[in-house]
Amino acid sequence: MFHLLSRPILWLTANIIWLITIYLLSSTTKTMPEGGFDIPHIDKILHFGYFFGGGIILTNYLLLTKGTAAPIRFRVFIPLLFFAIVGALDEYRQSFIPGRSGNDPFDWLADFLGAAAGIFIAGRMNSILLKISS
Repeated sequence: MFHLLSRPILWLTANIIWLITIYLLSSTTKTMPEGGFDIPHIDKILHFGYFFGGGIILTNYLLLTKGTAAPIRFRVFIPLLFFAIVGALDEYRQSFIPGRSGNDPFDWLADFLGAAAGIFIAGRMNSILLKISS
């Protein structure tokens, strides 16, 4: 199992699937199913969660290809920039989807913070796994 998780192609494929999923989710007119729970700010929680997962996926790919000794710009700043741009473009694109409200700075902030948390967690998980395996 760990051998499979250490293959960069798995994480690259997961990242592509993540991007497609984000695109498809933000292309729908409804964000929540009818009759669901009324949770305040659920959209922000979902934005955070989606980008948290994306942060873990991309960071694992970068750590496997560049290594933990890579400069911090490869491990942290490039992924943060990537997710900031993806989040901003997604918010802008949503402004053209009927029934969606785009350009919400708090949605973008939730995206960015989710990605930052995912990047941090992936970095910590990777360093723990390296200690266990050595």
